Amino acid sequence: MNQLLSVVRELSREVSQVYWTLLKIMVPTLIIVKLLQTLGAIKWLAMILSPVMQFVGLPDAMGLVWAAALLTNIYTGMAVYFELAQQNPLSIAQVSVLGLLLLLGHNLVIEGTIAKKSGVRWPVTLAIRVGGALVLSAILNLVYSTFDLYQAPAEMLWAPDRQDDSLMAWGIAQVELLLMILVVIATLMAFLRLLRFVGIEAIMHRLLDPLLRMMGIGKQAANTTVIGITLGLAFGGGLLIREAQSGQLSKKDILLSMCFLGLCHSLIEDTLLVMLLGAHWSAIFWGRLVFAVVVITLMARWLRKPSGARFLSWSMQ
Repeated sequence: MNQLLSVVRELSREVSQVYWTLLKIMVPTLIIVKLLQTLGAIKWLAMILSPVMQFVGLPDAMGLVWAAALLTNIYTGMAVYFELAQQNPLSIAQVSVLGLLLLLGHNLVIEGTIAKKSGVRWPVTLAIRVGGALVLSAILNLVYSTFDLYQAPAEMLWAPDRQDDSLMAWGIAQVELLLMILVVIATLMAFLRLLRFVGIEAIMHRLLDPLLRMMGIGKQAANTTVIGITLGLAFGGGLLIREAQSGQLSKKDILLSMCFLGLCHSLIEDTLLVMLLGAHWSAIFWGRLVFAVVVITLMARWLRKPSGARFLSWSMQ
């Protein structure tokens, strides 16, 4: 009984540390994002992004969709797309391209701040998230247009609920979000302890070892990487911050893990969300996963060279 109480106290302490770290990041960032949104930053960003949409085969108006997602989240981007889709109908191919922009480039203010807290500089996050989104979307658009794939009109399977735009409603929604994060973090950390206790964690590490080794990511980052892939960067990043502060991860592991999660996180939920817009699953699931593995594998090899070593030293604050 005493041993169980000791485990519960230790787990509670770890959960509170991780959650408090995320709270210090997310609360001020959420307020900043709301202020930017109120001041019209989304529309200004959309003006900058609209010409870029032609580069990936999309109408200029879709710049507003991506701008909304970049500053807020995928849900907001989806809601904006719903409003524009009637005047700007897209093909399955185009929605798949737009879906990749949303999946790789969204919620940058919060997730970029989490990455910075783990040690990764802002320019690296912006380059990997925004640059990666544009490169992968351009490649996919080229493949679709060259081989005339998925040119049928996209069918949207989702319509947003009418939302209350008041400040009070926004505040309640943010409190609910933060409470949900606490529950998820506590559940995750308890589950990881259980996996370690029954020996499944070691089996997972052995199964993931070839892939992680190919990407140059150490075994110590396996758990946080898997959590980020499946549940999202906020959860995986929160645990990664704890590992980084404890000194258990090398700078290279932190950089590669965070860059990988920047390109490929919340592989289940976010993929399903974008499929509701009419995107093809092959691009937004396999395309994203394969692209992330290839990019991080090449990045890991480059980091072994003198120029890569200098970049590693600069990129980690």
